[in-house]
Amino acid sequence: MKDSQARATLLRDYRPPAFLVETTELEFDLHESHASVRSRLLLRRNPDHAPVDADDESLVLDGDELVLEELRLDGRVLEAAEYQLDLDGQSLRIPHLGALGVDLDGGFELACQTRIEPQNNTALEGLYKSRKMFCTQCEAEGFRRITFYPDRPDVMSKFTVTIRADRARYPVLLANGNCIAEGACEEPSRHWRKWHDPFPKPCYLFALVAGDLASLEGEFRTASGRLVQLRIFVEEKDLDKCDHAMASLQKAMRWDEQRYGREYDLDIFMIVAVDDFNMGAMENKGLNIFNTSCILANPATQTDSAFQRVEAVVAHEYFHNWSGNRVTCRDWFQLSLKEGFTVFRDSEFSADMNSRAVKRIQDVAFLRAVQFAEDSGPMAHSVQPDSYLEISNFYTVTIYEKGAEVVRMIANLLGPEAFRAGAELYFERHDGQAVTIEQFVAAMEDASGIELGQFRNWYRQAGTPQLAVEGQHDAASKRYELRVRQSCPATPGQQHKQPFHIPLRMGLLDPDGKEVPLRLAGEAAPGEPDRVLAVTEAEQSFVFEGVERAPLPSLLRGFSAPVRLQYDYSPEQLLFLMSHDSDGFNRWEAAQQLAMMFLRRLQDDHRAGSALRAPRLLLEAHGKIAAEAATLGNGADRAMFAELLRLPSESYLLEQAEVADVAAIHASRQFLLDSLATSCQEAFEALFESIPATQQYRADAADIGSRALRNLALAALVRSGAAGWLERCIEQFEQANNMTDQLAALQILVHGRAGEQVFERALESFYAQWSGEALVIDQWFHLQASRPFPGTLARVRQLLDHPAFTLRNPNRVRSLIGAFCSQNHVNFHDASGQGYEFLGEQALRLDSINPQVTARLLTPLTRWRKFDAGRQALMREQLQRVGVRKGVSRDVTEIVQKSVSALKNQGA
Repeated sequence: MKDSQARATLLRDYRPPAFLVETTELEFDLHESHASVRSRLLLRRNPDHAPVDADDESLVLDGDELVLEELRLDGRVLEAAEYQLDLDGQSLRIPHLGALGVDLDGGFELACQTRIEPQNNTALEGLYKSRKMFCTQCEAEGFRRITFYPDRPDVMSKFTVTIRADRARYPVLLANGNCIAEGACEEPSRHWRKWHDPFPKPCYLFALVAGDLASLEGEFRTASGRLVQLRIFVEEKDLDKCDHAMASLQKAMRWDEQRYGREYDLDIFMIVAVDDFNMGAMENKGLNIFNTSCILANPATQTDSAFQRVEAVVAHEYFHNWSGNRVTCRDWFQLSLKEGFTVFRDSEFSADMNSRAVKRIQDVAFLRAVQFAEDSGPMAHSVQPDSYLEISNFYTVTIYEKGAEVVRMIANLLGPEAFRAGAELYFERHDGQAVTIEQFVAAMEDASGIELGQFRNWYRQAGTPQLAVEGQHDAASKRYELRVRQSCPATPGQQHKQPFHIPLRMGLLDPDGKEVPLRLAGEAAPGEPDRVLAVTEAEQSFVFEGVERAPLPSLLRGFSAPVRLQYDYSPEQLLFLMSHDSDGFNRWEAAQQLAMMFLRRLQDDHRAGSALRAPRLLLEAHGKIAAEAATLGNGADRAMFAELLRLPSESYLLEQAEVADVAAIHASRQFLLDSLATSCQEAFEALFESIPATQQYRADAADIGSRALRNLALAALVRSGAAGWLERCIEQFEQANNMTDQLAALQILVHGRAGEQVFERALESFYAQWSGEALVIDQWFHLQASRPFPGTLARVRQLLDHPAFTLRNPNRVRSLIGAFCSQNHVNFHDASGQGYEFLGEQALRLDSINPQVTARLLTPLTRWRKFDAGRQALMREQLQRVGVRKGVSRDVTEIVQKSVSALKNQGA
């Protein structure tokens, strides 16, 4: 277990490694009770490391929960007195190498033998067992659980790996790179395989898998004509769920060649599906390891969203081959260098494969509900943090999603051609290197000639900037002035912020809904009706000339910057934008803001005890959208209409509130859903009947959009209470030929007012049908945990004892405990504090098993700032309860310390 008292790591303390590892040879002997690991490292002094004192001739290696059996230096066995094994500090130190006769500059060899117990490694970091399979997860600091090593990303080495194991139990033996030899061991029941990766890599990209696995084989012909073998390894029972992942991989490989000129470099690309995995997937060079939830896809067992997730995650991990592997990060403060860039790349890929507008809407909805909340809480940090206690806690939506938004802004500022040139320069300049965010930005500047000095504030400063915009038209001079003010709230450690460089993409609509050609004062001729304004000052004004009639601004098109926008639109103006804006994202945003406007009024009425009244303007608007959607042809973007008809989520409503009144938010949203269902019943009936039920399943954008729209209409119709629709829903649940439609119907029954007997019978039937499919049962747990009715916490407690539940599987923990605490707001945030107490209990149980998952599970308690003083005190009580436990992990300690400290500071 990592020391909970370890000191913080600071960006300003970075120094290049004292020693480099030129080659790494590893030999694994895998057994049921243990694994023996022999490493042989060829090291030399790093010429870029400036010695400070004589101690710089000491070699310090990282290690965690290792049993050291032998240590050799240049072939000589070292005595115990010649090295220092610091178990508390998790390091092995060999002092004064020069005095031991080692050639520091010419190179020396260190051989080490360790013993580990993968079967007891419940943290799922390093080498561990998932069911009957050995596998690894080494990012960020898991490799030190395998052998003693300089476990940092700026030490890059060429790896050669030999694996020995029982042939019958583990016929498949995999590691990074290309297989160069294999054979039988002296013991007849065992065999071995040897792998070599010709590309230097940091140890966090090391991977090993041993198991009894089947594989789907494919191939890919690169642009230069090389034939690459593709293999996806799964358990035999899951072989029929790999076709979509294989097709997604081939699409991603072709897209990366066409969009970025990046070609795959090894002879084989492998993916392995693992049940027990802390993350979604891992981009280990040539051997990606995936959570089964991100690789398996079959229409009968996975939903449309699962198909899209598989496509996106397969692409994301493949794209890392260049943005993360060939060019990696110098230290973990540069994490967004690889993750933010790659999330941007996979988002663009998904947009090209599906509906670009809908993809943007989904990404922004997630960002605003989750990342904006992180930015306003005690765990707020910049895209490039300046310190951390436990690096696993910084695999956050700020690093990934906000990091991607920062890259997107660079792409918008530079334009597509210059951005590609910058990416190509970055890859070519730094191939085979561990680099920094600064070097990425510098490549963009050098390729484009555009200076990004002020833009770097996006990487350095935490928080979500606010843009307050006002507009004024002067009919006499035909001028329209747009006044913009930017600010950013204080965040932990950053009380005052410098102005950001914000790309504000916008347009102007005339009273007829037509786009106005845009000409700024001083420009010779009108330009395009859509342009990006550079907001760089605290207060700034933009004057457009030749604007004859008072226009309505369409602001922040495509969500061109991750900011909170304030503009005083009237309901009628928002309705106008919903109807006329040429930007799909802004049409949706207008619908969201219109709904938000009325939901806030309903919340005020609920708190005042007044009768709730349905807003007629919104009802009519939704009725028109539903009616228009019923007339769409098969090729239309039905997914876009489904998004237009969705109300803002409770998560977003909570995030938007100054002080979140959970009961008022839930009641007002439920009331509005009921009102829309009743008012628009005829339109929803026509919409449902206009879309045929799925006959032959296809995971393309058109069919996914059709199912989304049809199931949205079904939910509204059952909610309306209209005769016959509950029966239609039950019929769909029982007869659906795909999981999307079956699960949608089940959710309507469980989360609606179908009656206890109806939904209990449906849950029982669903479990009986799918009890052998782990990912489907995750959905079964999730539906029950997120049911927004009284009594759900008691049900969740009962499900903890269900035979299918285990704390050792992260997917199962997230599907039950995580779903209740993160998504069932009305029950988790009950004023009694029982939801908070439940999370505290589960964190105490889980921390000794899997600290990384526990820390992530505590996230809802870090959002205390959004709630009233009573709830804040109850949250603090549970955080302290978890934090004071003896032996608490470093992962959890950091979360608790920062959250409780922020609470104390607010009280002061």
